[in-house]
Amino acid sequence: MIKTLSPRELEAALPTLVELLQECINLGGALGFHAPLAARDALDYWQSVRRELESGSRVMLAAYEQGQIVGSGQLALAPWVNARHRATIEKVFVGAALRGRGIAKALIGGLEDAARLRGRSLLLIAARRGEAAEQLYKRLGYREVGVIPGYARGPKGESYDSVSMYRELPLS
Repeated sequence: MIKTLSPRELEAALPTLVELLQECINLGGALGFHAPLAARDALDYWQSVRRELESGSRVMLAAYEQGQIVGSGQLALAPWVNARHRATIEKVFVGAALRGRGIAKALIGGLEDAARLRGRSLLLIAARRGEAAEQLYKRLGYREVGVIPGYARGPKGESYDSVSMYRELPLS
C-alpha cells in the first residue's frame, strides 16, 4: 500500500524512517549522504522534510508492507509562477529486504498521481549513472536529458555521474 504522509504521520514514523534511510545509505544508496549515516543526521534530515510538508512545498509517500513502512519517495513542487506545471521526484528508496518486488515502481506511480492531482505535468528525476534506479526510471518512461559528470563525490573522493531524466504526464 502506498500512502501520503502528513507532517504528523511523518513525526510518528521517524524511528522507522531513520533506520530505513541509514540502511539504504550504509548499503551504498545514492541519496545525498555518505556512509556511515549517523542516526542524528538522518533525524535532522527527516525533520527538515516535515517543515516542507507543512508548507505544502513537498509531498511524501510511504510504502507499507504488513503495516510497516518499507520505502518512501518525495515530490518537490516547484513554487515559481512559471514552473507550477513541474515537480521533481526525490529520495525514492526501499528497504533492502524488499527490493525487486515492485515497491519502487509503485512509489513512482503514486508520486506521478500526486503530481497530477496538483496540476503538475512535467516530472524531473535524477539517478546515479549505472545504478538500478536509472534503468527503473527509463523502464517507467522517463527520458534521459543528459549526464552530469562528477555530479557527486563519495566519502573517499570518488566521482559519480548523474543522469537527468524527465517524463511528461497527461493530466486527464
